[in-house]
Amino acid sequence: MRLRNGILAIALFGLAACGQGTPVSTGPVDLANVVLKIGDQKGGSKTLLTTAGLDKTPYKIEWSTFSSGPPLLEAASAGGIDIGAVGNTPPIFAAAAKAKIAIVSSSKGNVESDALLVPQGSSLRAIEDLRGKSIAVAKGSSAHGQILLTLKKAGLSTQDVKLNFLQPADAYAAFTQKRVDAWAIWDPYTSQAKLEAGAQVLTDGRGVANGYTFQVAGQAALADPGKNAAIKDYVTRIAKAQKWSDAHREDWAKAWAAETGLPVNVTLAATAQGPDLPVPLDDTVIGSEQELTNAFTDDKVLPSTVDFAGFVDKRYAADLGSVQ
Repeated sequence: MRLRNGILAIALFGLAACGQGTPVSTGPVDLANVVLKIGDQKGGSKTLLTTAGLDKTPYKIEWSTFSSGPPLLEAASAGGIDIGAVGNTPPIFAAAAKAKIAIVSSSKGNVESDALLVPQGSSLRAIEDLRGKSIAVAKGSSAHGQILLTLKKAGLSTQDVKLNFLQPADAYAAFTQKRVDAWAIWDPYTSQAKLEAGAQVLTDGRGVANGYTFQVAGQAALADPGKNAAIKDYVTRIAKAQKWSDAHREDWAKAWAAETGLPVNVTLAATAQGPDLPVPLDDTVIGSEQELTNAFTDDKVLPSTVDFAGFVDKRYAADLGSVQ
């Protein structure tokens, strides 16, 4: 991509959102007149771009902070934001609600940091021991999907346990006060609980979690020539920043700690596991997400089957594939 004084010097060709496959030509766009509204979570994309030195964009960015993925995607569907990053499960729930969104890029993290934790000194030793026990988890989060598949692998279902739907801050309090028996969570909270509360890992995400995260855009933004051009630039910047964070883990950990207020030893432990890195939005990703979608449907968490591929848009695949 060539940018000169905010002008996109080449025409862009892509696919319409939600797998419709209709070519869209935006033509030349003056990015200096574009405002891209981005949804973020604290210590997320904004901090990553700034720390990697990739935050000077030819378009204006308006950031909005969300507590988790589901409300971020609601905003994307309604046009409140244009794009934002979420884990592997929120897009499934958004698709089930027929949200006006499309997944436009994907990344993969270390699934060992997606863990099912038990308090220090817990008598629980195996997944089968969770029968009748209470588990804290954020509803519609990647951890929700992980606990569902973890139970299924052990011959259990969510009907055999008591799920307490709590956001991470409330779940951490409940966990440390032993008001729940276990906690399904992700980094940096996994590292925080292990370092500060002596939490033990009952099982991690290996064999069940897929570790995917996504950049998800609103259909209205993708249909707008200016925003489409800005999103193309933005997702490639995020991919470059992710690769930078892998090569500069200590710098990223310090910036992450400064933004979130987490202790540096926690963020250092989390980054040591490896950051999310860009991966092609291909059949492997889509198939894994469909498997997770089907698990939610089988567990009657979702009222009907969702075709995940129908909410995937690969218009930026070539540009993302060339990121170094």
